[in-house]
Amino acid sequence: MFYTYTLESLKDEKMYIGYTNDLKRRLKEHNEGKNFSTAPRKPFKLIYYEAYLNKEDAKERERFFKTGWGRQYLKKKLKNYFSSKT
Repeated sequence: MFYTYTLESLKDEKMYIGYTNDLKRRLKEHNEGKNFSTAPRKPFKLIYYEAYLNKEDAKERERFFKTGWGRQYLKKKLKNYFSSKT
């Protein structure tokens, strides 16, 4: 399986979007600071993921989530999560 995932930084509350074939390992790597781009923003919590059988499908979905439309989609999809934080 391949996963497109969304993390939330507990430090600055910003989202990070990525894809992987091992979701647990990847979350652990982010929280251990092994990813250069996210190390200063750790720790993270997983707030959303989708599973795919094909790597290219997961990569395409990741690219979509990184667009303005994709971020809007995630915010609508997770509206109850985000509204419960205020």
